[in-house]
Amino acid sequence: MVKKVFRVSDMSCPNCAMHLEGLEDELPGVKRINASYKKLTMEVEFDEALLSVEQIIEAANAIGYHPEPDAN
Repeated sequence: MVKKVFRVSDMSCPNCAMHLEGLEDELPGVKRINASYKKLTMEVEFDEALLSVEQIIEAANAIGYHPEPDAN
């Protein structure tokens, strides 16, 4: 398992965070998603053998958000 943090600057409310966290049930290999609209971040813990960063970004794009991998 690996953890990646994404900056999601287009989150504006708690519902946005809930929508992103809902991807947890839709993406194979995701153990946990924790999104914070106050910090504008989404932390994803996932199995890299089953899911790529690009697939996470595509799934978020499909529901209207545009995450960018954190440089840290």
